[in-house]
Amino acid sequence: MAEGDEDLPRDAKIVKSLLKSMGVEDYEPRVIHQFLEVWYRYVVDVLTDAQVYSEHASKPAIDCDDLKLAIQSKVNFSFSQPPPREVLLELARNRNKIPLPKSISGPGMPLPSEQDTLISPNYQLAIPRKQSAQALEETEEDEEAADPTPPSQEQKTDMPQQTPQRVSFPLVKRTK
Repeated sequence: MAEGDEDLPRDAKIVKSLLKSMGVEDYEPRVIHQFLEVWYRYVVDVLTDAQVYSEHASKPAIDCDDLKLAIQSKVNFSFSQPPPREVLLELARNRNKIPLPKSISGPGMPLPSEQDTLISPNYQLAIPRKQSAQALEETEEDEEAADPTPPSQEQKTDMPQQTPQRVSFPLVKRTK
């Protein structure tokens, strides 16, 4: 092995030799640590599942059958076989029996219908109706009748109305 291999743990040396046996010569050093992380996580998951199976069977310890079952469930969960080629061909034939819709070719690029676009308006404007002059007069009369304060009191409490004023201060550049 190489000069720096003496410092590596046994598992890292195994990963390095696996990479070499697969023909991988050039890789970053952190690749070994990443493979070790995946390896350890997989082993912990399998052993945890095997322990659950062992406890379910009321066994005092994990045995070979528990490990086989845990590995098999992990393989079945992680990897699935694609459907057979014949099934895929039959599905493709059934799908291709349906003809494509006729294109309406006009000048320019064909655009989707208005309801299928993302930029179509999704709101409706409520336009207020204009009130007639007679209805406006009736509304003003109703407001005056609903006002409980008589006009004489309004004149007595006539104080100057304060309107909000804008206040601003000029910013002066300070010299240091």
